Amino acid sequence: MNRKIYLDNAATTKTRPEVVEAMLPYFTERFGNPSSVYEFASQNRTAVDEARAQIAKVLGAEEKDIYFTAGGSEADNWALKAAAEAYQEKGNHIITTKIEHHAILHTCEYLEKHGVQVTYLDVDENGAVKLDELKKAIRPTTILISIMFANNEIGTIQPVREIAEIAKEHGVLFHTDAVQAFGQVPIDVEGMGIDMLSASGHKLNGPKGIGFLYIRKGLKLRSFIHGGAQERRRRAGTENVPGIIGFGKAAEIAQATMEERAKKETALRDMLIERILKEIPYVRLNGHRTKRLPNNVNVSFQFVEGESLLIMLDMQDICASSGSACTSGSLDPSHVLLAIGLPHEIAHGSLRMTLSHETTEEEIEYTIEKLKEIVAKLRSMSPLYEDFVAKNKIPQED
Repeated sequence: MNRKIYLDNAATTKTRPEVVEAMLPYFTERFGNPSSVYEFASQNRTAVDEARAQIAKVLGAEEKDIYFTAGGSEADNWALKAAAEAYQEKGNHIITTKIEHHAILHTCEYLEKHGVQVTYLDVDENGAVKLDELKKAIRPTTILISIMFANNEIGTIQPVREIAEIAKEHGVLFHTDAVQAFGQVPIDVEGMGIDMLSASGHKLNGPKGIGFLYIRKGLKLRSFIHGGAQERRRRAGTENVPGIIGFGKAAEIAQATMEERAKKETALRDMLIERILKEIPYVRLNGHRTKRLPNNVNVSFQFVEGESLLIMLDMQDICASSGSACTSGSLDPSHVLLAIGLPHEIAHGSLRMTLSHETTEEEIEYTIEKLKEIVAKLRSMSPLYEDFVAKNKIPQED
């Protein structure tokens, strides 16, 4: 291959040229602060509102229910901390899962230190929430259920509509971290019964440093950042106008191309999964086979160390990951893979590849061939694999 193969789109995506073009004037000619009263600035207020409407349209939401943040992590923090504060008179219990992004898990840990009780639900072997267990976990003091729309590591899509119905039956708020799902799969906040939803611009070919929290009308959540009247007095700070404009444009493009992209990415995803499972022994797919994001492939190779695998792929100009980019410096195995039942030694040999609309069949073919070579080479250096082969009298891989 003559160019780098980028298969880490769950970590971040390339900003589309149309998005960059839409943003550029707001760094130079149209630099006004949208909170100012003169016309030069108020034009930017109009542009911000138009971007808000573009994003709301993707969700089937009212534009006034979209609140811009600096990213998905801030939106997650806001949803949990503000709900815990606003509904403390009703109760102090939150339900989440063991496979959430650390923006949720670490926020829950923080809240636990301040008197909030948190239930961390187990998931099944595919990473899906067990609805019966969710129902059993609800208490009279439960104020919030926060379960991600689709997992950032293994791609499993949760039964969001059913979760929301359970929450509504018990008078409990439902928040979903949709950072990986927004713009990738259809979402209808009204039809699905979602009360709050977090998303981030750089996961759908938009800019970094911009996200939003959808807050359904009527929820009594207080400001998260104090110091100004921006975002209808709920999130202070001068608006990131270029980022907001870029996010709006990216959301508009994502909605217009969603069906076509999903079809293409699903076909390449399935090709990658089927070839790996067929042509490389002692490998397993992580996450649900079909109820997963169109672009997500996560596999675990026995007798292979994940970090070595990533380094050798990088030497072949293939960019992939072993899990969440937010924990890339950690030597611990993925908490998601442990939660679905993988032993440490297999979880350590995991690989996540996430595709984009630009991924080609040629790139997938190349990746498969290089994976076969690299896995065979790493296993040839593994004492564990050597012992396994000798014990089971298995012919060595070429």
